[in-house]
Amino acid sequence: MKILFTKNIDRTIISRELGDDIPVDCVEVIRTKTVKLKPFDLKDKSLIFTSINGVNSFFQNGFSPNEDFTEKNYNKIYCVGEKTKKEVRKNGFGTFKVLKNADTLAKFITGKCQHESFLHFCGNLAINVLDNDLPLQNIKYKKVTVYHTEEINPQINEKYHAAVFFSPSGVRSFAKHNSLEGLTLISIGETTSRELRKYTSEKVLTSEGNNLLSVLKLIRKEVLNKD
Repeated sequence: MKILFTKNIDRTIISRELGDDIPVDCVEVIRTKTVKLKPFDLKDKSLIFTSINGVNSFFQNGFSPNEDFTEKNYNKIYCVGEKTKKEVRKNGFGTFKVLKNADTLAKFITGKCQHESFLHFCGNLAINVLDNDLPLQNIKYKKVTVYHTEEINPQINEKYHAAVFFSPSGVRSFAKHNSLEGLTLISIGETTSRELRKYTSEKVLTSEGNNLLSVLKLIRKEVLNKD
């Protein structure tokens, strides 16, 4: 059994969760770069972050939310995933609502937040769930590109039993020059799994949570057959 992770992962975490006897390689298939923007007024806006890169690029550009809810123009912060939430907190801010993926966030906003105006700080390849769903409900929504994702498209000659994917762009980058056939496919969430199914009819194992520990737990249980 040899496993490929399509991003760099801390080897101590892998060893702790999967053991030291499983050969593992980590290969970056995408790279990101912050887009430089001049900070603008966030007054009356609710802010959406769907990735760590979006959070980091937002603060690197010098934006500063107002989270004093006693003021009329304070900013609510919505996040997708616990890792994104933690990154917001690292920068000294709290979150109003955290959902597990963009689909559930879109449903929450259309059901409970129709009168808010949203800015989504994201990458150039962000999925279109929010900008497809929210405007249909006459909800004010705008994407602000704060980082670029580049698909590296590596050609990987090593043979693996399983491959682990963390984003739709990572799937596309890998699939351009490499086959998914014959691999046990592990995905960090349903959005990434949907992208995998575009390229293969192989079964895709999807983690319950959108985080690394949930992925490693899935590998341990379904691939290595360990409790």
